Amino acid sequence: QLQLVESGGGLVQPGGSLRLSCTASRFRLDYYNIAWFRQAPGKEREGVSCISGYTGRTNYADSVKGRFTISRDNAKNTVYLQMNSLKPEDTATYYCSADGAVRSMCLMRPYNMEYWGEGTLVTVSS
Repeated sequence: QLQLVESGGGLVQPGGSLRLSCTASRFRLDYYNIAWFRQAPGKEREGVSCISGYTGRTNYADSVKGRFTISRDNAKNTVYLQMNSLKPEDTATYYCSADGAVRSMCLMRPYNMEYWGEGTLVTVSS
C-alpha cells in the first residue's frame, strides 16, 4: 500500500510563497502519476496540478497557471508544488495523490487516483 505524506503547509500572507512536498516512505514514486488537489471548507475537492509518471508532462488548473509549479525529484522520492503569488482564495487543505496508470498526460480527477495523503493546510491571510 503506497502511503503518501504531505508537508510544507502553513500560514502565509497574500502574495507570499510556499512549497509543498509529497513523499512516500516504502515505495518509489518515479513512475506514478502524481496530482495535487485542494479542498476548502464547504467546497468540493478540486484538482490543482499533476505530473505524468512516464512523460513528465504537467497540467494545471486555470486558477493557478502561472503561479504554481509542480516538479519531481526522483533522487529524493519527492514531488513538489511550488506556490507563488498566493491569494486568500488559495486557502484550503492540499492533498497529494497518486495512480499507477500508464498515460502520456496526467489527470486531475479524484476518481482516477488510487492513493491519497492526509493533507496539509494552507492558509493565506493577512
